[in-house]
Amino acid sequence: MDPSYDVLVIGSGAAGLATAITAKKHGLSVLVIEKEPVFGGTTAFSGGVLWVPGNRHGRANNPGDTAEAARSYLQAETGNFYDPGAVDAYLEAGPKMLDWFERETEVKFVPTLYPDYHPTMPGGVDIGRSVLAAPFDSSSLGPNLKRLRPPLSTITFMGMMFNSSNADIKHFFNATKSVVSFAYVTKRLAAHAAEVARHGRGVQVTSGNALAARLAKSCFDLGIEIRTAAPALRLVTEEGRVTGVETPGGTLTARKGVVLACGGYAQDLARRAGVYAHLKAGGQHFSPVPEGNTGDGIRLGEEAGGAFDAEFAQPAAWMPVSRVPGQGVFPHLLDRYKPGMIAVGTDGRRFTNESESYHDVGAAMVTNMRNGGDASCWLICDHRTIRKYGLGHAKPAPMPLWLWTHSGYLKKGRTLADLARACGIDAAALQETVNRYNQGAVQGRDEEFHRGETSFNRYLADPDHKPNPCVAPVARGPYYAVRLEMGDLGTFDGLKTTVQGQVVTRQGTAIPGLYAVGNDRASIMGGNYPGAGITLGPAMTFGWITGRHLAGIETGGKA
Repeated sequence: MDPSYDVLVIGSGAAGLATAITAKKHGLSVLVIEKEPVFGGTTAFSGGVLWVPGNRHGRANNPGDTAEAARSYLQAETGNFYDPGAVDAYLEAGPKMLDWFERETEVKFVPTLYPDYHPTMPGGVDIGRSVLAAPFDSSSLGPNLKRLRPPLSTITFMGMMFNSSNADIKHFFNATKSVVSFAYVTKRLAAHAAEVARHGRGVQVTSGNALAARLAKSCFDLGIEIRTAAPALRLVTEEGRVTGVETPGGTLTARKGVVLACGGYAQDLARRAGVYAHLKAGGQHFSPVPEGNTGDGIRLGEEAGGAFDAEFAQPAAWMPVSRVPGQGVFPHLLDRYKPGMIAVGTDGRRFTNESESYHDVGAAMVTNMRNGGDASCWLICDHRTIRKYGLGHAKPAPMPLWLWTHSGYLKKGRTLADLARACGIDAAALQETVNRYNQGAVQGRDEEFHRGETSFNRYLADPDHKPNPCVAPVARGPYYAVRLEMGDLGTFDGLKTTVQGQVVTRQGTAIPGLYAVGNDRASIMGGNYPGAGITLGPAMTFGWITGRHLAGIETGGKA
């Protein structure tokens, strides 16, 4: 087997595979190596959403989404970290990248109705910038299906993924109330059981699993090998140029460049301990990111002379999670938006708008730290609310609740005082907080944090609940609570690069032959989270730019 290629990509998430496909399509020979036995990286666990201002899908719903508006929004969001060169390249190349992948590969997208996360900021929009990977039949991967990273188990139902339209979820909620929903759910479960019997797993995949599968299928169709269980041990350098990678199987040579796409440092315990404020204060952190994301790319880049700085106030994309006994962590993506739920600290007081983005709520948890580095809080609701919407990993009716109360995952109290004792919360303060919240909630108002007043707050709430889809009283007991702790969806701090992805030294000089994409490259978002897909959008866009640069095609011009 020839150990020499034009391009070596280390890592098999969206950024790495997008770079590999682009380089291959422009005539270069490419090999992707992945240290884990499965491919797909964090992408396979993700929501599969890309934030791409000006994309053709979004323009159909929002013709007024201009590059100027997006530029203003990013400038407002990133503040002192605004990088005009990188932002201009992103806004120009993003829509072209999307069209190119849909035209040239198996990668396909569908529009979403996601608002920007801060739609009232200058340049923010209520719809149009986020697209979603289209569902995919992953059985088309053939023998490679067994190497596709499965979705995060805590967000599936018996290993089955839900369609992105949420139609599945609505039918499952109504299965005992509607003949149509019961028939739908029965058909879905039967089809899933047949898939598992035939393939060993569900094959109708959605979200990030669909994106990872579509990118991998495109690689295989192009003859790009994704070599799993193949870690990069060190970079090979000759006369100041990175020329290859040492692996356990031998040295691989890269004539054009080595691309670091290892997913950031979310599971690099030593590095994050010196960066995350709650860890530096003695707290805990529970990331659902794959355990293999141990900062290999950043370490390799630094060893070659690349510059890395932990400079963002929020170094990671925060995600409040709960620990499910025996199953891992559950990311709280949906429940916080629903009416009748509030979050309190151990002092019994609310501290944020629970219907803001996961990153914003996570940042508020860090700011609200109590007892040293304890950035946890409790998400609380009454019996009616939990039976309608569920709470964390606990499912709504008709699923029984005793499974979660018996395991200790859920705390339960006949009264708020009982619940406070079970959780270790200040009981008097909790009662006062609920009383004050309920005064406005009965009329659909959140007097303290203005929940439900933006399009994004309302987007993931309950549109059938009036007058405010995010706000309802915490009314009659029994009451329930789940403990939220700090997790993340990936890191923002990364190696310094040129716009084209070349890793640079502290003096600003590009290291010949070395590139970084995805979370190995410092985020252009400056530690903020402006909208759904602000990790995968830049990951694929700058991967496309880097792949073209490796082939001698610069940013700009036709796609």
